[in-house]
Amino acid sequence: MSSPIEFSLFAPHNNVAALIGSFSDGKEIPMEKGKDGYFRASVNVEDGTYQYKFKIQSKSWFFEPDQWVDVTDPYATDIDGKSESENSIVCIKDGQKIVDTYVWMHDDKPLPADHELVIYELHVADFSGGEDDPLLRGKYKHVIEKLDYLSDLGINAIELLPVKEYPGDYSWGYNPRHFFATETSYGSTADLKKLIDECHARGIRVIMDGIYNHSEASAPLTQIDHDYWYHHEPRDPDNNWGPEFNYEQYDESLETYPARKFIGDVIRFWIHNYHIDGIRFDAARQIANYDFMHWIVQEAKQAAGAKPFYNVAEHIPETTSITNVDGPMDGCWHDSFYHCILEHIAGDTFDLERLKDVLDCKRQGFMGTTNVVNYLTNHDHNHVMADLGDRNILDEEAFRRVRLGVVLLMTAIGVPLIWMGEEFGEYKYKTPNQAKIDWTLLGGDLNRDLFAYYKGLINLRKQNHALYTENINFFHENPESKVLAYTRWNDEGSRVVVVANFSGEFLAGYTVTDFPENGTWHEWTGNYDVETGNNSLMTDLGPYEAKVFVWQ
Repeated sequence: MSSPIEFSLFAPHNNVAALIGSFSDGKEIPMEKGKDGYFRASVNVEDGTYQYKFKIQSKSWFFEPDQWVDVTDPYATDIDGKSESENSIVCIKDGQKIVDTYVWMHDDKPLPADHELVIYELHVADFSGGEDDPLLRGKYKHVIEKLDYLSDLGINAIELLPVKEYPGDYSWGYNPRHFFATETSYGSTADLKKLIDECHARGIRVIMDGIYNHSEASAPLTQIDHDYWYHHEPRDPDNNWGPEFNYEQYDESLETYPARKFIGDVIRFWIHNYHIDGIRFDAARQIANYDFMHWIVQEAKQAAGAKPFYNVAEHIPETTSITNVDGPMDGCWHDSFYHCILEHIAGDTFDLERLKDVLDCKRQGFMGTTNVVNYLTNHDHNHVMADLGDRNILDEEAFRRVRLGVVLLMTAIGVPLIWMGEEFGEYKYKTPNQAKIDWTLLGGDLNRDLFAYYKGLINLRKQNHALYTENINFFHENPESKVLAYTRWNDEGSRVVVVANFSGEFLAGYTVTDFPENGTWHEWTGNYDVETGNNSLMTDLGPYEAKVFVWQ
């Protein structure tokens, strides 16, 4: 039983287009152009899976005028990633186009709110698995195998490096060629859905890294009519990663912003089809269009409906204007936190005002806890252990410094993010080449202890909602001894105090003055109780050590 299936291609300024498919024995099927700028062709096909592509007379300036080019469907939901031709793949079932037949099982599970998030950033290819692949690539199924490990760690969101189809077999994904298709080397579309579904089953949200500043150089839209969707040339050649979408470009005859229309369709598709729970917007500083970002965030939230959806900008250096009352985004990557904390745990510097600025983002002009995403490192930087190793801070000393950083990360105002492997002391440098996480490190005592430390502090956040608030008070500052103490609290009686020693000296019997409350406190890192009186506390502080006191 065959059904008529319509194929369409939006190319308003192009003159002629044709469709070629495995359903036409390679013969060209001419396409009709409508007043709405779409070329269309209807084909009678039976249920099944087919490959197809378009031929079109290009309007792109780097081809001869009206040169014929083969293009993949810009809206293809699957790509033959193994062939040079990169044909579009369409799946027909019951006379309808479908992505796959995956049935969602866990859409009813409650998910954490934005302010409760602890995000784990990972790259599918390098995170796990792949031993059965000559290229040692991890796949979606291998991430599923690690979800119990991540649940044990306590994180409640994963942020995937881009998984849209890119050329070649290995990449971080920041060179997306096909925006509706998933990276075939990681598994099928159904495999990705199963990963997201399994995350939801465990109360873990899934945030996608979205590349909406640029595409890879030969993405389909570049071949059809480059300057209709993209800027003619890079606006900032030093920060250029491919053709840049032109969100200012308006087509008066069709009353549409072409690039906005395309990316809006992309984001709605991912939310509806893959049930994602948030987007990290890569290179927002280069997108440089708040009108577009306001609009796209509204589109995303409308598509997500009642469920929480977190929109985060990577804007380096960060700016408060992208969040806050008038800003388009919910949150912003907090790069000054990374730089400041690394310099302090490494002992490069001691600057109380800078420390207070990154621990309390309100001092920088941010409004609240979901407006910044804090991290000790991420995919764009080395693992902390590598940076400490460069300074000859090694072994137990390195783990001591990292633990100080982890306390600051988990008790600062903001949403914490962990880059994969950081929780057990992975020590690789940033590299665009294959760099699998070394899970054997968990066999080491120091590594296992660090994992337990991360796990405990994540747990503390979940139990002690003082850490979800915007409340912070730096009540004790000692620039000579390099000690800083602060308290976090909420209106329900939750209180946490952090006392941090940023010096290499052991401070025996150190008196913390102006302590916020007299009575019994539980010291979390050593698991013992202390009594405070006269608003002061006496404690031993090891070099580069933070103590965490929880009000009983």
